[in-house]
Amino acid sequence: MNICIPKERRDSEYRVGLTPAAVRLLHDAGHTCYIEHEAGLGSGFSDYDYQQAGGQIVYSGEEIYGRADFLIKVARPTQIEFDWMREGQIVAGFLHLAAGQSQKIEMLLEKKITAIGMEIIQDEDGTLPVMTPVSQAGGRMVAQVAATLSQNNFGGKGILLGGVPGVPPAEVVILGGGTAGNAAARNFLGLGAAIYVLDRNLEVLRDLDRRFDGRVVTMVSHPFNIARVCRFADVLVGAVLIPGARAPILVSREMVKSMRPRSVIIDLSIDQGGCIETSRPTTHSNPTYVEEEVVHYCVPNMTGVLGRTATHALNNASWPFIRLIAEIGLENALELKPSLKHGLFTHQGEILHERLQDSLKGRV
Repeated sequence: MNICIPKERRDSEYRVGLTPAAVRLLHDAGHTCYIEHEAGLGSGFSDYDYQQAGGQIVYSGEEIYGRADFLIKVARPTQIEFDWMREGQIVAGFLHLAAGQSQKIEMLLEKKITAIGMEIIQDEDGTLPVMTPVSQAGGRMVAQVAATLSQNNFGGKGILLGGVPGVPPAEVVILGGGTAGNAAARNFLGLGAAIYVLDRNLEVLRDLDRRFDGRVVTMVSHPFNIARVCRFADVLVGAVLIPGARAPILVSREMVKSMRPRSVIIDLSIDQGGCIETSRPTTHSNPTYVEEEVVHYCVPNMTGVLGRTATHALNNASWPFIRLIAEIGLENALELKPSLKHGLFTHQGEILHERLQDSLKGRV
């Protein structure tokens, strides 16, 4: 099988689909691995590292896509990458198709591309084995981003998240108590902030209460509770995820208007469309904007600037699925691994994921 690792083309995306160690394992198993020139540079891997692992370097995106039976990416392909894809290929990555453009999905169907969304591979117990480490990294990163944006020189109100003796800490509100919300709460607590976590699942809230020994205030995410916490939040984090579907809007513009000037919003759900009405995608090159006097940070590939850490975390989680597809072929892998079957967005010209189908029905 020709397994290809393209260079990521989105702004400030430093992650790469496979490490040299993974390339070595695939090469030793008899597969041919092509790596686009400097694809691993942001993660600390040189072309020489890949060559030493048995990989072959190619020097254009068009060639890397043209050679591939199996493309392993990180971020959702750009328009030019969709144009380069050829019929019958397998493409795996964090595709977030529910938040993408309809015409790109149509291209996948026309070319009969098998699109595997790493973010929707799901075990029988509901866990997301590949998405989990990325959510953990993003959640842990939120606290350091919020601390920076709360400074005056980054547009914030000039507060220290943990306060000092005689000055109270910042009040941080996290919408969603899943993997990302949990990781965010842990790091905000480490900085000394006062934390409020809202979720619709009472068992999730009970687990958070046990996990943090009652140091986190938990609330059910009814609209009136969300409206209430918005009025006093110094930092508001959106960490809502419905696998494969567009994120629901939980915070209205009116709620944002009620926030105190120069408060900070970080919408981690922006890769799935965002859970805050005033959110719109930004980039690491220009990560923030001010709407309703509130600083917004809405970078879809937030962990893209953690090239080394995020790439290793991603490879640890995705490797069992990649190895299986390479070893026994896609169809056999789908039969053997039900969790991989859950990760199919499109296959043989059809949309297989119900939530993607539902999201397309709702578009004009």
